[in-house]
Amino acid sequence: MVLEGDAIDHRRFAELPLLLGSSDVLVLNETRVIAARLIGRRAHTGGRVELLLLHPAGSLHYDAAALRWLVIAQPARRLRTGERVEFGAYGEAAICNELEGGLREIELQLAVSFETFLARAGRMPLPPYIHNDSNDAQRRYQTVFARVPGSVAAPTASLHFTPALLDAIEARGTQILRLALNVGLGTFRPVTVGSIESHVMDAEAYAIEPSVAGELERARREGRRIVAAGTTIVRALEGNFQSYGRIEPGKHETGLFITPGFRFDVVGAMITNFHLPRSTLLMLVSAFGGFERIRRAYAEAIAQRYRFYSFGDAMFVA
Repeated sequence: MVLEGDAIDHRRFAELPLLLGSSDVLVLNETRVIAARLIGRRAHTGGRVELLLLHPAGSLHYDAAALRWLVIAQPARRLRTGERVEFGAYGEAAICNELEGGLREIELQLAVSFETFLARAGRMPLPPYIHNDSNDAQRRYQTVFARVPGSVAAPTASLHFTPALLDAIEARGTQILRLALNVGLGTFRPVTVGSIESHVMDAEAYAIEPSVAGELERARREGRRIVAAGTTIVRALEGNFQSYGRIEPGKHETGLFITPGFRFDVVGAMITNFHLPRSTLLMLVSAFGGFERIRRAYAEAIAQRYRFYSFGDAMFVA
């Protein structure tokens, strides 16, 4: 779907190059999803336990050398401080601290390297509404340009891209730049409070290379359109600009919660999937596209039987 002005147009994603110009800059999130879903057994009962790795304790940035991690535990009520979760011959995790919302701090004691542990004991953290944990679904839950490990959810708007499509975009003269935001709780935690002002946005880590920051800042100053491939890119760029008044390179964090009324200083167009109700993602898209325009687009998507969520269809909003 394409939203330009008040018009709603139905196009295929392969036609994206036709929507981009030679002066545009397309920004991709090259984060790579890690096999963060761990299934283990409680040491003293043998009961099944699921841990979802979020990020190292004390840092939002991915670190394969870290042994202490924050995790979402299920069933959390049975995992108390001092409990151990075993992962066969690969190692175990000790519960070090109990946090709110089902979160736990764990310490890993591994018989292999962390990357080997994830490869052998972990699974890709597919969303719970995807009732398909096949190897094919696991493989598909990764973008073709994924490079920097650290995410526990895919930047799903980018799952539509193929190498051939990227080549076609560059052939039109559109500049493609990449940064990495580690998708975590800030992206997928639902809004459960009655007022959005009461929602606490979880921060996420991102990194921008100096050369990329320089190109983005130059494009912004020249008034060229910056097209964000996904809400994660919007958060990274707008959060960065709010912090520094320009595009600043380096490793950063953002807890920016974008809701209707927000002023966008960097992003001029965005690509996004169709999101869950009561999600911060839908609020961000509504802020960018305008509440009524997005409401009409979603009604049209439902009428036309669009697919929603992670493996669903996409929308270009200008």
